[in-house]
Amino acid sequence: MGLDDVLPGRLSAWISAAEPDWDAVFGEQLPRVYNFFRYRFGETADIEDLTGRTFEKAWHARSRYRRDLAGFSTWLLSIARNVAADHHRRSRPHVPIEHAAVMAAGPTPEDQALRRSDGKHLAVLLARLPDRDRELIALKFGAGMNNRAIAKVTGLSESNVGTILHRAVHALRAQW
Repeated sequence: MGLDDVLPGRLSAWISAAEPDWDAVFGEQLPRVYNFFRYRFGETADIEDLTGRTFEKAWHARSRYRRDLAGFSTWLLSIARNVAADHHRRSRPHVPIEHAAVMAAGPTPEDQALRRSDGKHLAVLLARLPDRDRELIALKFGAGMNNRAIAKVTGLSESNVGTILHRAVHALRAQW
């Protein structure tokens, strides 16, 4: 069993040679590379450019191809993947630096300090509430439970939970 028995047609001819027959490579690999880009980016005019860029990069890098590391089509498709990644990076919108001040940034140190201060103030106010009220507030706002679920957990009626929460929140707002 020879190489021609394992590899189809002209493919074996250019793999066994020191340098591939680029006409054969182009003819046999073009549909694979083109379809790779078509599946990746859809039917756009860019896929022809990306396919061409892939073969151009392969031509320039042909001396670095090592058949002991990967098959030629694998090597070519790895180049296509890199071309796709480059294309994706370039196609992202770039915002001029002048617009950076307008863009939403993270919280400022002042905002963080104010939030910590508010948190401490709220903790003091919550500590003044009865245990049952603190527990209901923790279940409602901390755990995100609704009144029906809180009622099931605590054994209180749903309307009682709503009333207690309303009064506790009203008391907190009055003291704020």
